Amino acid sequence: MFDSDYETSSIAILMCTYNGEKYLEEQLQSFEKQSFKNWTLYISDDGSKDATFDILNSYKTKWQGLYGREKLIISHGPRQGFAQNFLSITSDSTIQANYYAYSDQDDIWLEDKLARAVNNLAKLDNNIPLLYSSRTKLINENHEDLGLSPLYTKPPSFKNALVQNIAGGNTMVFNENLRSIIVAGHSNSTIHFHDWWLYLVATASGGEVIYDQQPSLLYRQHSNNLIGSKSGIRENFNRLKRIFFGKFKSNTDQNIAALSDIKIYLTPSNFQILENYKEARKALLFKKIYLLIRLGIYRQTHIGQLSLMIAAIFNRI
Repeated sequence: MFDSDYETSSIAILMCTYNGEKYLEEQLQSFEKQSFKNWTLYISDDGSKDATFDILNSYKTKWQGLYGREKLIISHGPRQGFAQNFLSITSDSTIQANYYAYSDQDDIWLEDKLARAVNNLAKLDNNIPLLYSSRTKLINENHEDLGLSPLYTKPPSFKNALVQNIAGGNTMVFNENLRSIIVAGHSNSTIHFHDWWLYLVATASGGEVIYDQQPSLLYRQHSNNLIGSKSGIRENFNRLKRIFFGKFKSNTDQNIAALSDIKIYLTPSNFQILENYKEARKALLFKKIYLLIRLGIYRQTHIGQLSLMIAAIFNRI
């Protein structure tokens, strides 16, 4: 049984496109099939040179006739990468809704994706930052089943978000309260992962994060994916590479700098956690390990936690 807010809620789907002609139409068709109907699609295109605009304009016309109102609105992105494109469209003040859903151009949403997200969010206090995310079903280019994204069993928290993102951007639905804080921090151009940033901000500011263990979409794995699945031996190997070549450390530097810019939104306890984590990162080896353990900073899996300790030993956090 859905909450009363379900019937009156509106969703702005925020999609960023770039040369997406190969898979875009399947994603648009999956929007049509959503059981939750009160959505509008906002596109931010980052300079496509293929048939992306032709496909979008075709659906714009089709949906105008089908729904009797404008359901697809197209704008141009900043051409500064996918993260800045998502953050830019999130900050567009002309877009107004009860909830906002991020979308990639090459997934396929399950029919109840939006309905499940809104039903979960409507049960919570809308006066605090709210973020919904879920697992995904992995498929290849031929729609063959590749399994599921990792199952995370530890609770979402700021202590986890400092060292790991568990919320895939393509599954995210969030409320206006969280959006307002994201907009406040949008001037920080060092943010390289918009979804990790939302998870950080939602937890740092005392919000609630829902991690739905049931998949909400088909996540296509293909050669053009900017960011692939986090599962499997290959990802564990890539994680270690990022650690040893300093990528994890530089991403953490950028996240901490961005959090410092919006520190007025952090709860007092999370601000103290951030300060303690900054101290731990600068400490000598044994004190570093001690401080991390005392703080309770954690990743979701045993292998992930081991990689975090390895990063700490080699001064790569």
